[in-house]
Amino acid sequence: MLPYLIAFLISMVPLLELRGAIIYAAAAGLPWLATYLICLLGNVIPVPFILLFIRRILAAMQKSRIAFFSRLANWVEEKARKNYNRVQKYAIFGLFLFVAIPLPGTGAWTGSLIAAMLDMRMKYALPSIILGVACAGLLMTLVAYGFVAGLDFIL
Repeated sequence: MLPYLIAFLISMVPLLELRGAIIYAAAAGLPWLATYLICLLGNVIPVPFILLFIRRILAAMQKSRIAFFSRLANWVEEKARKNYNRVQKYAIFGLFLFVAIPLPGTGAWTGSLIAAMLDMRMKYALPSIILGVACAGLLMTLVAYGFVAGLDFIL
């Protein structure tokens, strides 16, 4: 039970998210379907909260007298700004693609941050991010559990 909880919690952590959680779960020997579903759920839970509150949190952090918080808020906003144009060009589909590509710096947290910066409505951003996380999770599950290696005989 503990490895499932650890995978679930890792999937909620920024930067690691679902990608790191699936790799952990595969290494821990957890079954692929349970891993996929648990990590998907864990990665999606923070999304509505990020969409609703991140701008206010970042603004408060920037006004903080603690230098670490203001630097962190500026770093987060810069990360979102860097990817802003790629997502804005294609809006909802662009957000989906951004989140679906399982690379470092893409994922539910950054996608939610960008959606908040774009002032995307929750009813458009949330499904786009959830579908992106589902695709990224599927890709990571295929790779981490060796399904891709098993397809070599077909190709």
